[in-house]
Amino acid sequence: MAVFVVVIAVFAVAMVVRGPVGAALLAVLAAGIGVLLAATWRVLSPAARAGRVVILGVLVAVIVSMLLAQ
Repeated sequence: MAVFVVVIAVFAVAMVVRGPVGAALLAVLAAGIGVLLAATWRVLSPAARAGRVVILGVLVAVIVSMLLAQ
């Protein structure tokens, strides 16, 4: 539960701060998601894999949009 609250808090701060700092905060979240995805890949079902890859892709798209909006 604590991890979920921390992730939501970091995401919310990144959305408020925006710019390179917000993008960096989101990049930390994306890196964490990527590490978890790589570590659990073999035990995930194909649907779970696809869902996590989509979430990671959306997060990367948000990061890019934050950096391009400068």
